[in-house]
Amino acid sequence: MPDLNTFIAGLPKAELHVHHVGSASPRIVAELAARHPDSKVPTDPEALADYFVFRDFAHFIEVYLSVVDLIRDAEDVRLLTYEIARDMVRQHIRYAELTVTPFSSTSRGIPDTAFVEAIEDARKSAEADFGTVLRWCFDIPGEAGLAAAEETARIACDLRPEGLVGFGLGGPEIGVPRPQFKPYFDRAIAAGLHSVPHAGETTGPQTIWDALHELRAERIGHGTSAVQDPKLLAHLAEHRVPLEVCPTSNIATRAVATLDEHPIRQMVEAGVLVTINSDDPPMFGTDLNTEYQVAARLLGLDAAGVAALAKNAVEASFLDAEGKARLGAEIDAYTAVAGR
Repeated sequence: MPDLNTFIAGLPKAELHVHHVGSASPRIVAELAARHPDSKVPTDPEALADYFVFRDFAHFIEVYLSVVDLIRDAEDVRLLTYEIARDMVRQHIRYAELTVTPFSSTSRGIPDTAFVEAIEDARKSAEADFGTVLRWCFDIPGEAGLAAAEETARIACDLRPEGLVGFGLGGPEIGVPRPQFKPYFDRAIAAGLHSVPHAGETTGPQTIWDALHELRAERIGHGTSAVQDPKLLAHLAEHRVPLEVCPTSNIATRAVATLDEHPIRQMVEAGVLVTINSDDPPMFGTDLNTEYQVAARLLGLDAAGVAALAKNAVEASFLDAEGKARLGAEIDAYTAVAGR
């Protein structure tokens, strides 16, 4: 699909499910590893390709946390954040809601105020320099338990950075039931934040139901197992609860066996609002453009269909009405010219 791939490359986009540390390019990861030689992370960008091959989801979390450990001071945080925005410009990503895990940094000794100031400074500088708009979804690392939930809710609600729009829950799902996090989501929602937990990536549909009922989820991260429950699919479609679908990620973590078996087509055929995302792109050897190429193949889309997918992300975002209208109009204008 060379012509369609060219169309995708220039298409204005929004991304809603992409992790802060997981977006670190090999160049930045290698640079951070060189600054912290006690880490086991390779300092050679080419060696990182082998390092980022995962046996299963548990191994992915292990590797992910080794990269998290490279973020040790506020300057590391700022550098990472600013460089993520630089990479997004190349892909014509106009707006992104990054999943940020403050606990991973504050538990390693970075003061909460310094962390928040670093991401905010990088956000404002990146928007001024590149035009890319970043917003934050602070998420609880589920494997760290209720102490992490308390810390994440405290930072989100008490420090409340200007760019913060959402409150989420990530990490392993097996052995980490969603209902225990209800008080923290209640607090965040009361503070005006949107609920965006991961659910149904490596567990069954009940995890998604729990996210909807207990955590009042407005979007679902992954939601891969939703197709196992027709009633759940119907509920998601009827209530326009978007799924943040990350095809290559699901293969890399073994949540889905092969791309051809990915349930995205069933989701779309059920009328669910599907958005396309890259999750932890350098770790999975992908980027958002590649994910759109994958989705186009799996769904049999032409340029107009791909543009409609891009507009799904705009609709599902937490941009204000004016921002949604502006980005939607930009997608339409590009498609009218480049999609012919």
